[in-house]
Amino acid sequence: MKIIQTIAEMLQEIKHLRKMDKTIGFVPTMGYLHIGHQELMKRAKKECDITIVSIFVNPLQFGPSEDFAKYPRDFEHDTQICKEIDIDILFMPEASELTANTLSYVEVSELDRHLCGKSRPGHFRGVCTIVAKLFNIITPDKAFFGRKDIQQLQIIRKMVADLNFDIEVIGVDTVRTEDGLALSSRNSYLGVEERKKALIVPTTLKEAYAGIKNNLPRTEIIDSLTQKVQSIDGCNVDYLEIVDATKLQPTDDYQQDLIIATAIFVGKTRLIDNILVTNHAN
Repeated sequence: MKIIQTIAEMLQEIKHLRKMDKTIGFVPTMGYLHIGHQELMKRAKKECDITIVSIFVNPLQFGPSEDFAKYPRDFEHDTQICKEIDIDILFMPEASELTANTLSYVEVSELDRHLCGKSRPGHFRGVCTIVAKLFNIITPDKAFFGRKDIQQLQIIRKMVADLNFDIEVIGVDTVRTEDGLALSSRNSYLGVEERKKALIVPTTLKEAYAGIKNNLPRTEIIDSLTQKVQSIDGCNVDYLEIVDATKLQPTDDYQQDLIIATAIFVGKTRLIDNILVTNHAN
């Protein structure tokens, strides 16, 4: 496995791979790799000749009151995981390489009006700017993203389409623990009791799904479940919403594909999750 830390070296490597007519799969991450990330890597290895993983804790996607400095990092552990999965190239650029003197940004409007985009202003501008830069540097044939970050996935797909990137964006299903909690690097923040309380996240989604199946009004589902979560000591709802699966707009029309999405604070840890509800009419 090659470890590359500069853009110049990565560009040279990509030129070499293209001369060899190799297909490139790309998995962008912020590190602190878990089984969910490993599934993305395995999928990339299965579908492409060369798999490139990037690790970059992107300062542009953190708000002023968010946890950039505290975001978990363990580059030695991450490197070992990539070696075990037999990743071809690990790209770990310094922030000075990707973000120094940045005056140009990429922003996808409309899709960021609700969910995480509403509660974290500027977040997706930071995500799109860095992902676009990585796409330009690596020029992958396929890029792999987890469905747990469903709004991110949809926004990246829209960016790729609008800016004519010749890249296939592939969503990979959320990986969960045996008791249903979606895997996330932020799970490492949870104490023992908080970890137990965190199960309210998948439970809330399941109960919202049941409400849709019973044709309960959207506002009734959201209000009742929000009250239930808020009644648990240390838990607070950032958002709970039912949106259409394409434009990510809140909707009361259940005769279409829907996404139930939530962000819940368990203590100080913000956990996100979602489930897809396929056309309820069928």
